[in-house]
Formats: sequence, structure tokens, C-alpha cells
Amino acid sequence: HSKSVSAGRAACRAIVHVDLDCFYAQVETIRNPELRDKPLGVQQKYIVVTCNYEARKRGVKKMMSVKDAKEKCPQLILVNGEDLTPYREMSYKVTELLGEFCPLVERLGFDENFVDITEIVEKRLNQLQQSGCSRVCVSGHVYNHQAINLHDTTHVRLVIGSRIAEEFREAIHARLGLTGCAGVASNKLLSKLVSGTFKPNQQTVLLPESAQDLIRSLDHIQKVPGIGYKTAKRLETLGVRNVCDLQAFPSAVLEKELGVSIAQRIQKLSYGEDDSPVMPSGPPQSFSDEDSFKKCSSEVEVKEKIEELLPNLLDRVYKDGRQPHTVRLTIRRFSSTNKWFNRESRQCPIPPHLIQKFGKESSNVISPLVDILIKLFRKMIDVDLPFHLTLLGVCFSNLKDLPSSTKGSIGFYLKQMSPPSGSGKRVWEVEDVSQGEGSASRTQNCNRTGTTKTRKLSEEKQSNIKKAGVPDFPFHLSPGDIDQEVFRELPEDIQKEIISEKT
Repeated sequence: HSKSVSAGRAACRAIVHVDLDCFYAQVETIRNPELRDKPLGVQQKYIVVTCNYEARKRGVKKMMSVKDAKEKCPQLILVNGEDLTPYREMSYKVTELLGEFCPLVERLGFDENFVDITEIVEKRLNQLQQSGCSRVCVSGHVYNHQAINLHDTTHVRLVIGSRIAEEFREAIHARLGLTGCAGVASNKLLSKLVSGTFKPNQQTVLLPESAQDLIRSLDHIQKVPGIGYKTAKRLETLGVRNVCDLQAFPSAVLEKELGVSIAQRIQKLSYGEDDSPVMPSGPPQSFSDEDSFKKCSSEVEVKEKIEELLPNLLDRVYKDGRQPHTVRLTIRRFSSTNKWFNRESRQCPIPPHLIQKFGKESSNVISPLVDILIKLFRKMIDVDLPFHLTLLGVCFSNLKDLPSSTKGSIGFYLKQMSPPSGSGKRVWEVEDVSQGEGSASRTQNCNRTGTTKTRKLSEEKQSNIKKAGVPDFPFHLSPGDIDQEVFRELPEDIQKEIISEKT
């Protein structure tokens, strides 16, 4: 295994990671310029999810309780940030602006973007060589104050990349009024790690020879992007707590414990190796909203919280113009030992007669949607026993353009439910906010997916179907017309309607 970043294909890439400074607070300052230069915090429930640098100078930190923040800084001005609409809208403006420079822009949360500038760098390098110019100056900092070798084309490419990153930051500030940091490196992992070296409103370029110093400077294995909480906990049980431990750990043992693909991936990450491409985000493939709280312990409360989440979600779906075909409910049970990472979800297709009502008749779909979500809730929670939830979330996914010629055809919608087999498209999930500003109350999820995973019916569900006397799939109908999995998920009256329509 090579213990340094590949100097071949990977080193030819130039990736910029743009990370906006205290994003929510900046957006609030733009909305109300009187808040500028004053200690400002953005509050969600009883937590300060982010604050500006004026507040940080006075001891306020992200994810601090409102009570503690006020004690640290009595002059702290708090703005309610539970409505994420202004942050989401500004976030997309940043991504769109970066897209004017380069088509390869990938969103990561509300306040971060990756940009693959390899082709732009190559063009500028050719222009430099054709002009006979041998001098090029770096913009911002060089990690470790490493000397630049202008005879090394990898160095020159990254230096050119630093100039482009500065252009990005200048454009974001001039047109949107936002400041941010940037990291320039040969892959996504390293560009993200190096972007925060100098804050705020600064940038850093990482040359390949310093990559190991950067990686080994991480004090905990979970600081490596791509190694999540659960994997980090499993690694800790193996005695792996930092990057050096992971690099030295026997590959064969790691593969046995975690599986070959995960073991190889995270061990590559520990060496700073990351060949993952920058994936243009495009329009979101799901809309979700969730609410966290100290305690929810009755079905009545669950129903109320679902009813609170739906109007905003339906409004976002309406503005998008596409129709969702799947709805998902997520819950988090209270746990004193595992506070944030014990989520459960259930999903099902949205009945076709409801899909047609999305948009103009959105108010008419709330009640039946609540009924569907409560049924999903009961699949996870036995309401006859005591329960203690700390989070509820609703997600609409499997978004499709409104059909023109076959609008209203139940069979058409069912046929569209399943993607072509072997589409081979990758599934990407980005949890907005949590990787950027953090969220104490609501987070928005965007599933970047080119296809939809059809959830297999469990043995329990199939037996329940038989017990309820629901007709089995009518096999005399062409399988190409109707998705069998989806058919079984539908209410009995809709199933009968489809059968009568087809026969």
C-alpha cells in the first residue's frame, strides 16, 4: 500500500472546497444589516446552533445552550433560526454562482461546496506555457509554509487552483455579501481538511508533500471525513483512535472486522487517498424536514408534530413542480447512551389518487398523509407500551416530473415507481446542516439519487397481507405495466380499481 498521496492521476486533479463562515449568522446579518459587528447567535429550540465571530470572541460556541451563551455574553443578540427557508435559498444561490464558473459543483450541507476545477486549471496552465510566462503567485496560505517548486507541474496546477479559489470567494462576496474559507488540494478529502486551517475568510493550498502532515495532525479518527460515528466506535474497540493507529493497523484484521470494501476505503482515507468524483448535485431528489424535542410519548403528540411538519414540506414540493411518489417517516427513540444515532425509518409509496392532488390541492392531502404516516409510525412503535421519542422526520422522495399525456393514469404512476434494472446510478445522501452549521431542531435532507431502492416486503408484512385478505398480485397482468412491490403496498380499494381498469 502506498503511504503517500498518489503522484499520478490523483495529483493531476485540482479540487476546491468552499466553506462559508458562520453561514446562518451571515444570512441574518444580510437580512438585517443593523446586526453587523454585534455578537449574534442563531437559536433553534434551546441551543445556539451557530454564532458570528463577535460572539465567539466573547466565549460563545456553536451548539452551546442559550442559558450558557447568555452567561458568557449578556449582550448576545439571538435570532430564531428554526425556519430554514432563508438559509436554504441563499445556499442554492452560492451553488448556482459557483456553477457559472464550472459545471462540476457538489453541495455538502447548506454552507459547503466542492468544485472540480481540473479542466479550468489545465486551460490556464496551457495559456501560461504558450505565453512563455514562468511566474505564478499563490493566493492565500500554503499549508506548512511549504516552498513551491515552479518546476513541478503538480505544484503549479495547485497554485493556479489557489487563484481560481480566490476568484470564487471574491465573486461570492461581491454578489451575495458572504465570506468564506477555501481549501485547494488534489482530492475532496484533502481540500475539505485544509480549508479550515486559517479562518475566517481565508484560504489554504495543500501541496502533495504535506498531505501526510495534515492527515496525521487530526487528533481523532472521526475527524477524517468519511469515517462516521458508528465506524469510529467500532475502530475504538479495536484500539484505533487516531490516523496513525489506522495506518498501522493490519489490513487483514481490519477487513475481517469491517468487511473488505469498508476496510480498504477507510484505510485509503487514512493516507489521504480519495478518488471520489465531484458529483454535480442538480435539483434535490427528496424534500424532508424533521423536528427534535425533549420528549414525545403519545400518539396524539406524534400526530400533532407530523401535522406541523407537513405544510412547509408540501409548499417546497409545490414550488419544485415535481410530484413525490414515496413518503418516509423517521423517528429517534430516547437513549441515555446513544443520543444522536439511533434512528429508525419506514417508507411506502404514496397512493396515486393523492399524488394527483399535490400542488393546487395540497391542503386536501394533509389529512390522508397523516393517516399514512401514523400507520408507518405504528410499524415501528407499539403504542400500547410506553415510548419516549426525541425526533420525528418526514421525507418525500422519488420525485418525478408531471406527466403531460398520461396525467391521471394510475397505471402510469405505478409503472414509473421502479427504475430500470441495472441502471447503475450511484446513490448519494447529504444531510444538510448537520455537517455544516449543525441543527438542534430541524435538518433538511437531500438524497442525491438517480434511482430508487424498492424495499423488499418482510416476511411479517407478507403474512399480514394474507391475514387481511388483500388480493395477491394479479399475475395475468403484464409485469411491465405495474410494479408488483408497489401494488402490494397500496390500499385495497386502489388495488381493486387498478385490476378493474386493467381487465
